[in-house]
Amino acid sequence: MGLRLTGDETAVWAAAARVLDANWTGTATVPSPGLYPHQWSWDSSFVSLGLARHRPDRARIELLSVFRGQWETGLVPHIVFSSSVSRSAYFPGPEFWRSRAQPGAPRGVETSGLSQPPLQALAALRLAQGPGEHGPFLARLYPQLAAQHAYLSRERDVAGLGLVSLCHPWESGLENSPAWDRPLEAVEPLISPYARGGGVDRADADRHVSLVRSMREAGYRSEYLRDDHPFVVEDPLFNAVFLASTHALAEVASLAGADPAPHREEAQRIHEALLERLWDRETCCFRARDVRTGQLIPAATISGFAPLLDPDLPPAIVGGLAELLLSARFAGATGYPVPTCDVQSAAFDRGAYWRGPTWVNTNWLVWLGALTHRLDAVSDLLLGSTLRLVRQSGFRECFDPFDGTGRGSHDYSWSAALVLDLLASRRCT
Repeated sequence: MGLRLTGDETAVWAAAARVLDANWTGTATVPSPGLYPHQWSWDSSFVSLGLARHRPDRARIELLSVFRGQWETGLVPHIVFSSSVSRSAYFPGPEFWRSRAQPGAPRGVETSGLSQPPLQALAALRLAQGPGEHGPFLARLYPQLAAQHAYLSRERDVAGLGLVSLCHPWESGLENSPAWDRPLEAVEPLISPYARGGGVDRADADRHVSLVRSMREAGYRSEYLRDDHPFVVEDPLFNAVFLASTHALAEVASLAGADPAPHREEAQRIHEALLERLWDRETCCFRARDVRTGQLIPAATISGFAPLLDPDLPPAIVGGLAELLLSARFAGATGYPVPTCDVQSAAFDRGAYWRGPTWVNTNWLVWLGALTHRLDAVSDLLLGSTLRLVRQSGFRECFDPFDGTGRGSHDYSWSAALVLDLLASRRCT
């Protein structure tokens, strides 16, 4: 089996590889030079998935690097701070999180105190499926992956019904999604220097900082999150990624000589809870649930399609999701799908982060889900439109869903890495 690229695709591949080379620090890949100067958990996973197709040696370093920040609880924090970067280069920086004050945090590196969608096991399996000897790498990484998953199942299932709860919008990776608007109303804003671009509401930004402060003051304890923290939300994207990675972890366990059965049992629990807790039968859509109110959140966003990653999703639900995705509410209304919010919603904003623009990483997640269920029309659309975006506007952070104009940072690492994966998927026998 070999990789066949056209002349145009070869040029795109080379350009994507140059972006990853430029953003490589020697131990990790920053998401974007200047704006995001540290290592982010799920950015790093997306980068590893792309590097597995191009530089597997560096993909292994990338994955191991993010686990330098793992806490004794098993938490893999969403930011591992670089000591070579100015402490004022990014807010909220190490002084705000104060991980060094936490007894379970790593001693040699400073981190945040939040999680992000746990894609690492999926990236590790991708590496293991490539050429070469991966036994020592998997033997080293598997216990860390198992601890990460155990932490999420043990400490973050606030409702006790099988799903991980987010305690902050930043944990979703889609921090400005309309799905968080209602739960954030319960949070008292804290005036702060945090000023994110991309149309992030000032009050919401201050609420984001307020949530971190309250968690920090409670020592990031799971008891506080369960009993008192105001923002507790079950997100379909986070849990769908957790499910896909749990399936992957079972395979990694087998390759590492460990028992895969507990991971397969956990995957079944997540599958059942996704259907029971987040599937809205009336609207045929997966929605986030506010654990504090017990209510499903009405916003229809790109996160609702992530459960396509579940290989056991019932065919009727798969068909309903495909129909919605291709409808005039999402891909059917835009020239450069998939918008991250229902375009017919009052919350839709083509220029605001996660409230409208198209992102390569969410396209990739839905593409992978479409492949899982042999939704050829959807997977072909997403592959073609994503490549068209980067040909037109480069490896930008996100894109206008109507005209494809690039938005946010230039030379964005996950955009480049996932394009490598998309191109590498075009294999011939």
